[in-house]
Amino acid sequence: MAATASAEIYKHADKEGRITYSNTPTKGAKKLYLDPSPAQPRPTVATPDGFPKVARKVQQQRDLKRREILAEELAAEEKLLSDARQALKQGEASYEALKVNPAQSRHNVVNSEEQMKKLREQVLLHENNIVALKRELAN
Repeated sequence: MAATASAEIYKHADKEGRITYSNTPTKGAKKLYLDPSPAQPRPTVATPDGFPKVARKVQQQRDLKRREILAEELAAEEKLLSDARQALKQGEASYEALKVNPAQSRHNVVNSEEQMKKLREQVLLHENNIVALKRELAN
């Protein structure tokens, strides 16, 4: 059963003739009495003639296999995320050592900054992949 929304609507015309509609009454506004619109039925999509039908058991097997594949992908992504975080942690330690050592060239520091950016992007990529896989598994 569809719920209908209702509110009082007021129409006001200012001195220049501009019309304003509002749900709060203002001086000179007139209350409008509107019939509620009927709920729109959801369109049905007809299955084309000759469209192959899949038996319930076959579909359940496919769904189970899909979930297994997603679970395997999730486990792999979690491992990749762990590895990426470890690489980032090691990279941060190396980067900090470069920054405090004045004998290091600016070129090495810049290269290290670029490498740190790539490592952060890898961590973010794997985090996003895990979120997407978990969302897909929840469906």
